[in-house]
Amino acid sequence: MDLRDQVRATNPNSTTGGESAIETLPLVPLRENVVFPHQLAPLGAGRPRSVAALEAAVQGDGRVVLAVQRNPEIDEVGIDDLHPVAVIANVGALRKLPNGGAHALVEGQRRVLLRSLDSAGESWLATVATVDEALESSAQNDALIGSVKSLFGDYVSAGAQIPPEVVVALTRSSEPARVADTASAAPDLAVADKMTLLQEIDVAKRLRLLVPLLAKQVEVAQLRSKINEDVQKTINKGQREAILREQLRAIKRELAELEGSSEDGEEDLATRVENAGMPEAVKTRALKEVSRLEQIPSASPEVGIVRTYVDWLLDLPWADPPADAVDINRAKQILDEDHYGLPKVKDRILEWLAVRQRAQAKLEAKAAADAAAAEQAAADAPAPAPAPASSDAASTQAPQVEEPRPRRTLQTPILCLVGPPGVGKTSLGRSIARAMGRKFVRMSLGGIRDEAEIRGHRRTYIGALPGRIIQSMKQAGTRNPVIMLDEIDKVGADFRGDPSAALLEVLDPEQNREFSDHYLEVPYDLSQVLFITTANVAETISPPLRDRMEVIRISGYTEEEKLGIAEQHLVPRQREQHGLEESELSIEREALVELIRGYTREAGVRQLDRTIAQVARKVPRKLAEAGESLGTVVVTPAELHEYLGPQRFEFGEKESEDQVGVVTGVVVSDIGGDIATVEALAIEGRNDLLLTGQLGSVMEESARAALSWAKVHAVEYGAARDFFDTHGLHVHVPAGAIPKDGPSAGVTMTTALVSVASGRPVRRDLAMTGEITLRGRVLPIGGVRDKLLAAHRAGITTFVLPRKNLRDLEEVDREILDKVEVVAVDNVAEVLDHALLPVGGKRAAERQRVGFVIAAAGTNN
Repeated sequence: MDLRDQVRATNPNSTTGGESAIETLPLVPLRENVVFPHQLAPLGAGRPRSVAALEAAVQGDGRVVLAVQRNPEIDEVGIDDLHPVAVIANVGALRKLPNGGAHALVEGQRRVLLRSLDSAGESWLATVATVDEALESSAQNDALIGSVKSLFGDYVSAGAQIPPEVVVALTRSSEPARVADTASAAPDLAVADKMTLLQEIDVAKRLRLLVPLLAKQVEVAQLRSKINEDVQKTINKGQREAILREQLRAIKRELAELEGSSEDGEEDLATRVENAGMPEAVKTRALKEVSRLEQIPSASPEVGIVRTYVDWLLDLPWADPPADAVDINRAKQILDEDHYGLPKVKDRILEWLAVRQRAQAKLEAKAAADAAAAEQAAADAPAPAPAPASSDAASTQAPQVEEPRPRRTLQTPILCLVGPPGVGKTSLGRSIARAMGRKFVRMSLGGIRDEAEIRGHRRTYIGALPGRIIQSMKQAGTRNPVIMLDEIDKVGADFRGDPSAALLEVLDPEQNREFSDHYLEVPYDLSQVLFITTANVAETISPPLRDRMEVIRISGYTEEEKLGIAEQHLVPRQREQHGLEESELSIEREALVELIRGYTREAGVRQLDRTIAQVARKVPRKLAEAGESLGTVVVTPAELHEYLGPQRFEFGEKESEDQVGVVTGVVVSDIGGDIATVEALAIEGRNDLLLTGQLGSVMEESARAALSWAKVHAVEYGAARDFFDTHGLHVHVPAGAIPKDGPSAGVTMTTALVSVASGRPVRRDLAMTGEITLRGRVLPIGGVRDKLLAAHRAGITTFVLPRKNLRDLEEVDREILDKVEVVAVDNVAEVLDHALLPVGGKRAAERQRVGFVIAAAGTNN
């Protein structure tokens, strides 16, 4: 039966249709607010109909009907959208708001029953009937009224925010309905409870509902008062943050005691530690710190230190990562997409990935077989017999427990990519990570001089943090990332320690499974991390550290490789970065060659990339000024001066003619190979040796050894016997502002000195390299590939090198060997036979060359 029918049955006088029982008044629907009779409450109205209803009430007799919506989301309500029992209230202090809303102060008068609702006008008009709330006097009802009054008094005494006049009015009131409504308006009651009390027209039932509700509020208020007293005893009132923390802790403790569980909110630290997957020793340490954290007063600065430590332990990845799924064909495709050339480096990386894949598969198969064997052995083992009751010592001995075998893991070699700047060492590391499907983290070591950068600081220091290794693991979020240690050759040392010594443990597969960070103070397993290091020069890395790494050398790019990189990678990337289409910018191949030779001087391609960008950024302006009529901008060699200005570099070129005392040598620096001319001049009247060109001590010793050999053997090549007694010699290596050192210029200086002494010119199309001894032997040198590349670039057609360096020709590209004739020699005499021309400079076509000539040697892998 509907509530309206119940009212008709229990209140026949109010539903007979008499004029005194039925009224029509403006109505304001309430969304989530309940106003009881005899309650003074603020009311806010935002809907135009609600504002109009308040205005109509003020302009009329001041009364309005307040009905609660069933669904607070509805804006346009009907009679079925409202609860049937409403309240007639007096409206006072109406104030219109700039946004169209209104505020008013309303005072409830009595309950009414909604009969109908008219929505045709500007405001809702409700037809209501009076509800009879009389209560017969009885002992039971009197007891209910007394209980409600008593509980309400206790509720106020426990600290409820109730105005004193309300308390006095309820105490003095003898009307049961008024007592029930005043108590129902308690501010701490839930809206749903208030709604139930408002809709209950039976006063006795309403009083019975109030008793348990008020009793619960009394208990909650007393508990809140107790918590506040506990907080005030333990902390200073002036510390706002500390008060809030202590209140939260006290509330959680009381709730745990009453309900047996914590309230919804942030997950407990101890639970997070249990679920983090830490090793047992680490978990024990973390739980100990969590327990210690709960005992430290909140105002203590130690709270932040301990909490930060626990957070670091929780943020680190501890769970075992999934097994690598390496596809060698896909890895090869990724390496080819990201890098042009570098065939030997790519082959070595692919070999390493293939070996790791097979080793990982065998390791997993072995682990599975061991597990199956262990299960079978456990199933076949007989049940242990019960121990006899005996007092013998043997029967009381503890059983022998077999130590668990250490978990087998795949040892990961440490790769060290060594090469000049700009050859793609760092990007190779990214490609390896992408090929393996792992996270990539780059850590720069250049300029690090503090050991704490690697191992972290002790927690006794203010602002202590873990080292960069642990920070990288947190950043990666997994236990098997690829971590690139960039510029490992530039790690320094000072009074704060030697970071390279701390890296010994990190980069040793036998030790890094229990890496110790000073901040964590617990072992962390780095055995599944793939470390890749980069360096420009391997010789500056400390020997123990270098011994832990597998060095992969990356030489500078050849001219053909730079051209391929520019065409396939650099030019398309610069077009994209400058908002250009392929049809708007084209750089001719010859222009790229000229750009590489005349505007860059490097082993890598960074300067080449910047130079192409310098060309590309001028094109948008040209297109904007010329409009669509310009079409494609084609950059030719003749236009490079317009885009880039005059040529910046002069790569070494062979001499224009054969000259006496001028010999072409080759050198290797950080930017790759280049040719260097050695000049010798005889000064009559002196007998000393003068060396200029910023030569290092090793190079000076080579010059003196060359002079000694020349004094003994120059006569064989046409020099006067007293030449060195009557002439001083000046040896100069141009580019005097650049320091030079090394033994590989020995044969070059010897040839220059013999040429000056004999007056025989030196071939301009021949370059040479090699260390000499006093006996005239030619010893092997390094950097053959870069030196041959420089000779080829300078137009040299014949290259003389020590015979023992023939093995290095396998690293030289076939295109170079097809164009440069390589001559292998064992002694200086063979060098001079190939380099010196007859007096007068005319070459003898029939001259028989001495030595071993390599026309086309080596392979191109």
